[in-house]
Amino acid sequence: MTEVCDKSGATLTEFNGETDHVHLLIHYPPTVQLSTLVNSLKGVSARYLRQEFPDHIRKYLWGNHFWSPSYFAASAGGAPLAIIAEYITNQKRPEPTPETDPLPAIAQYRISFLPARKGQASSD
Repeated sequence: MTEVCDKSGATLTEFNGETDHVHLLIHYPPTVQLSTLVNSLKGVSARYLRQEFPDHIRKYLWGNHFWSPSYFAASAGGAPLAIIAEYITNQKRPEPTPETDPLPAIAQYRISFLPARKGQASSD
């Protein structure tokens, strides 16, 4: 993921995930199209995982694809990046407690969530 970001002039700040999705905090220049970056991240990671773990990956495929064709992107706006990074880091926790859940702190910055349009990113 870091190499793909570097090639696009982007910086991968935080990366974590759960069993069915990943969270990435990426700073990218305005000259980079988000759909192109997501497409590259999905494509490169799918190829790598198929090469490294071919037998294990088969049970996680969407048809013949590792990633779903959709993605979600949100602008960090004025929220401190440390709070968003903490949120991503804590994604492995099954149930956040009021003391560890940074979402209320993020919400005060009125972050705009922009869902990706269907078909913008490759599924593989």
